[in-house]
Amino acid sequence: MALKITDQCINCDVCEPECPNGAIYQGIEIYEINPAKCTECVGHFDAPQCREVCPVDCIPLDFAETQAELHAKFVLLTAEKLLAVEI
Repeated sequence: MALKITDQCINCDVCEPECPNGAIYQGIEIYEINPAKCTECVGHFDAPQCREVCPVDCIPLDFAETQAELHAKFVLLTAEKLLAVEI
């Protein structure tokens, strides 16, 4: 995961439905991002949608992943979704 929601989050609820991978969820105090599901929207959009809609700009880069790593994660998540539908 290259994105993280900071404690500046105001729990406005706009980021969660924008995540195409379902990586964003309500944590104990603020929204959080599941690093195993975050692809920075690679494979879906040109930019991370959570960052696009966040009114307080509280979703900075946490650590760098390459485009290839993010795309590989997207492919894996997409395959898992397809397998879940087929079962």
